[in-house]
Amino acid sequence: MIRSSVTVSLVAETRGGPFVFWDDLPTACRAARELGFDAIEIFLPEPDALETDSIRRLLDEYGLKLAAMGTGAGWVRHKLHLCLPEAEQRSAAREFIRRTIDAAGRLGASTIIGSMQGRWSDAVSRQAALGYLAEALDDLGNHARQYGVPVFYEPINRYETNLINSLPDGVELLKSLQTDNVRLLADLFHMNIEEPSIPAAIRTTGRWIGHVHFVDSNRRAAGSGHIDFSAVAAALREIGYDGYVSAEALPYPDSKTAARLTIDAYRRYFPDMHEYGQR
Repeated sequence: MIRSSVTVSLVAETRGGPFVFWDDLPTACRAARELGFDAIEIFLPEPDALETDSIRRLLDEYGLKLAAMGTGAGWVRHKLHLCLPEAEQRSAAREFIRRTIDAAGRLGASTIIGSMQGRWSDAVSRQAALGYLAEALDDLGNHARQYGVPVFYEPINRYETNLINSLPDGVELLKSLQTDNVRLLADLFHMNIEEPSIPAAIRTTGRWIGHVHFVDSNRRAAGSGHIDFSAVAAALREIGYDGYVSAEALPYPDSKTAARLTIDAYRRYFPDMHEYGQR
């Protein structure tokens, strides 16, 4: 069954970015529960910034799950990614992600690799960069297996990476891997830029999708732009998707309003979804 999630960033360097709640995890959990979300998605400044037990206590207190944990701080804080020309830096990037996999995995959640995938450059050819990325995904996907969860790899738009921009290209990358423990993150904002048809891309790549970022074309809450969410919801049902749809959206005009608009959209487009109070 499709379940709802909302993002919480504790990374000061990403302030102004597309995360609904900021800085205060207990307040975000309380708001998520009051609005009816099933889970939160956390972005930490460091993988071990919070103790596992403290996160677990908060989740249990508010009846929430952890949908996923992001790794973007590795890029915005440390300028690390998986395709850097220096082997030592690539190794440091992989270690940052591995530590995040451990932190998330202990809570039964997957880890997201988005901005940390990197890009090719004059110093690293496209072929070499894709080789570095595939090698890292194989290693990290296998590392996550011990926790019984996959790694989520996110194709992102051409303005943020020159590697993999579309879901179909993401599938081709995943097919080339030795591991079968990596799935795609379908982010509707990036798809609005790169896919000729968002619903068609979802149908084409169905079984490879493990997570969805539920956000509108302007990166505001669903319903604030021009994405046809009825068609998106229909495509997700058609492929039998049963993961989270997570609000990675700008806190516009403020966090609580963005979260409320998102949960209202969830209820409109997924009326049979799992909600707090029905667990």
